[in-house]
Amino acid sequence: MSEILNMQGIYKSYYMGEEELEVLHNVSLSIHSGEFLSILGPSGSGKSTMMNIIGCLDVPSAGKYILSGNDIDDLDEVELAKVRNKEIGFVFQSFQLLPRMTAQENVELPLIYSGLSSSERKKRARAILERVGLADKMRNLPNQLSGGQQQRVAIERALVTEPTILLADEPTGALDQKTGAQVMALFEELNKDGRTIIMITHDNKIAHHAYRIVRIMDGYLSEQKEEVE
Repeated sequence: MSEILNMQGIYKSYYMGEEELEVLHNVSLSIHSGEFLSILGPSGSGKSTMMNIIGCLDVPSAGKYILSGNDIDDLDEVELAKVRNKEIGFVFQSFQLLPRMTAQENVELPLIYSGLSSSERKKRARAILERVGLADKMRNLPNQLSGGQQQRVAIERALVTEPTILLADEPTGALDQKTGAQVMALFEELNKDGRTIIMITHDNKIAHHAYRIVRIMDGYLSEQKEEVE
């Protein structure tokens, strides 16, 4: 498997007035194509900051981050936006579907920035929703869908651009246990199909759906990596 992400000596600091708050400390991480990785840590551990840097929503204060051959430290905001659109598919705890758009229109949205024609966007969105059993829900607004259906729409929206990495932030956090298990089964199926998945979670049970777990605590990534059978 080829390496698609490499972080070396990452630090991230924020300033509160004149006081510097260091959130990440000397973080190093390597991820290869086809991996399913959980970054596990409690609230305040630095995992959200880690996610933002992985997803190119923020940049490190120091260190080196290479994503699919791109040196992220050297990119400006416009270039970072292009990398996000091409390389990262985001899945959020709160779904973040646009309430006045149908399921199909929500899935189509990232494709607008890819320069595809309207007919091609519709065709691709329909196909990807049919794949997860939502063919009869394409015209529904988010408030006409269950939580599990909304998260499936959000996952397919993240995948419609064929990103290098699916980056999921607490993807079952707003779901009941049964529905959360269904969403995790979908992640496992996607990973078996070759998708690279990075999941951020505080939930030890959810983390163990991944095949590799890295723990973060107080901004330090554990050197011991758990390989999950």
